[in-house]
Amino acid sequence: MYPKIVLDPKKAANVIYRHPWIFSGAIVSMDENVTHGSLIQVEDPTGRILGTGTFSATSSIAVRVLDFTGQVINKAWLVERLQAADEKRQLLGFGKGTDTTGYRVAFGESDGLPGLIVDRFDDVLVFQISTAGLDALRKEIVEALEEVFDPRSIYERSDMPSRREEKLEDEVGLRFGEEVTEVNFKENGLKFVADIVNGQKTGFFFDQRDTRTVIQILADGRKVLNIFSYTGAASVAAVMGGALSVHNIDGSAEALEMIAKNSKLNKIVATKMTTEDADAFAWLGEHKEAEYDMVIVDPPALIKSRRDIEEGKKAYHFVNRAAMRLVKDGGIFVTSSCSHYFDEEDFAFTLRRASVQNEINLSILQTIRQAPDHPLSVYFPEAAYLKTFVCQVERK
Repeated sequence: MYPKIVLDPKKAANVIYRHPWIFSGAIVSMDENVTHGSLIQVEDPTGRILGTGTFSATSSIAVRVLDFTGQVINKAWLVERLQAADEKRQLLGFGKGTDTTGYRVAFGESDGLPGLIVDRFDDVLVFQISTAGLDALRKEIVEALEEVFDPRSIYERSDMPSRREEKLEDEVGLRFGEEVTEVNFKENGLKFVADIVNGQKTGFFFDQRDTRTVIQILADGRKVLNIFSYTGAASVAAVMGGALSVHNIDGSAEALEMIAKNSKLNKIVATKMTTEDADAFAWLGEHKEAEYDMVIVDPPALIKSRRDIEEGKKAYHFVNRAAMRLVKDGGIFVTSSCSHYFDEEDFAFTLRRASVQNEINLSILQTIRQAPDHPLSVYFPEAAYLKTFVCQVERK
């Protein structure tokens, strides 16, 4: 069986209640053959088995528990976990032959697969591995994905900064099937293309699906501004919902080129979808007139770690204060944060302060969190990270 790690009985409660993280301070002893990336068995001092997981010698999270029994972790186990995860997505109405063929198949800890992300783009899969333990199981992961999904291609995008903490090099490339770069898929009947090789993360942000649905509902008859537009998924939703026009601001020429492709897929006329290659922060600093009926703000994570919190809060304040002043009286302000270290209370305070400084009132129409294929977990509250406020602007 796997080498053992024994926990301090006073700190074993988290594992007993199925939290998948064990910090180094909870460990009282371990077998000599436990190494970085090892599969290990977790026990309490009485020998009671608490779980099976992967060990990290370099991360503050020493163990990520994969199974809360003494289960062997192999291809068969991975097949079972991936099948269970996808069955939940099918319950949500996602999958082959539906109106949503692009979605997150596996969301790490929330799906009992700490260290693994899998996104599906119709018949193409993209996965990311963030831990040394799962890095050693790459072959089994690919084989399990083949068996469960029978995909055309499997591509790896393990090029995240989090791998540095695990002392892992980037791993990017085709792992199975045809060589592909851009893949087409559907979301709620809308058509999109993703660049899985060169795009951010896995090429598309499925977590904002519910926000796009609300934007589509509210955009009818409105002139829309999309700041940090990326490849324009929210913009497509707005136009397909009846927006008069959408102006997209992003600093990536490649992302703006994808907007044109997504527009073409949905037969959007060019005059309704305009783009501007500009630094969003600089652009916001230069524009002050309230000339839009809807403004969408979805920046990348501005707080990536605890040490970024104070500077990040200042950045969120600037972005939201500058963006909301561009909304006409009665218009809609849609603002998001994907920073785990910037919680909903902090976000609300930022909006409150910025609105008072702008002498406007914000009425919250809806609060949206990450889409359900990025599930929250009662066992792992850290899974919550994305929050969006949909507000109506009232000028005094």
